[in-house]
Formats: sequence, C-alpha cells, structure tokens
Amino acid sequence: MKHMRGRLAGVSVRASFGAGMWVGIALGLVVGAVIGALLAWFAGSMLGWQRDLAYTLGVARTLLPLGDQVGALRWISSSWYLVIPAVAIVVAIVAGMIGGLIGALLAAAYNRSPRHATVVVEIPDAELESATAAADADARSRRARSDIRSDHEADPAGSPIAPPSAD
Repeated sequence: MKHMRGRLAGVSVRASFGAGMWVGIALGLVVGAVIGALLAWFAGSMLGWQRDLAYTLGVARTLLPLGDQVGALRWISSSWYLVIPAVAIVVAIVAGMIGGLIGALLAAAYNRSPRHATVVVEIPDAELESATAAADADARSRRARSDIRSDHEADPAGSPIAPPSAD
C-alpha cells in the first residue's frame, strides 16, 4: 500500500443532499417520536385536568379551556399508537428535506470556496502500477499530439502531414 496525498477538488451536491436527507430523516424520526409521545401525554393530561376542573367547579366542559376539543383530545389520547408514528413520520419528512437542503448548500459552498481539504488516499501496489502505466501512456500520447501540432504550425501549406523531403 502506498499513501498518496492530494486535494479534494469538489464534493457531489447530489450525494451531499442524499446524505443530509438521511441524517435529517434519522434525527426527525427520533424527535418526531418524542413529540408524538408528548402530544399523546398532553392530550391525556388535558382530559384529566378538564375532568377534575369540571367536577371541582361544577362548570360544563365546553366552558373550560380546550373544552370544544374534547373529542379530538380523547381520540389522540386513546390512539397514541397511531399518533406517535404519524407525528414521527411527518417530522422525519420535514427534517429530511431540511437536512438535504443543508447538505447540498454546504457542498455547493465547499465547491465554490478557494480552499480545499487535503486528503490522504491508500492505493494498492497493483493499482499504483496500472495507474503509473496509464499516466505514462497518456504522457506519450500528449507528446505525440504536441509533435503533430508543432509540425502543423511549421508547415506553411497547413496540412497536418508534412510532405516527404526530396533529399
């Protein structure tokens, strides 16, 4: 193995969007599940508070805070097993889009910046030999093309192939 040092010229915006989206989805599922659990707990607590307040004060439930929402609160409290995953998925989708956007913006900003990160790459010996052979072949072909260009510039007739000399 040979270690080569180089410069990271650019980062894929599409790949950064995808990576940011996955991170956002993962974090969004966790945060969304916590928010959904808190929502279900809050709905149950609100129902208990309204029941205690209505009994203590003798006031109709519709006159209490969130009294009109008793049906919705009761459904949220009793269907917690549906509410928690639904809230988690909605939050995960939103967080995934935001995470993807942040990842893409960071990649675009990195690609536009004049300073780039230095990277160290391990290259196996077999790949190093084939890469060296390919670089040598590329250098030979570049030299051959530059010879053709210099011959073309030297030929006043403009033909890329110089006529054989009469000597």
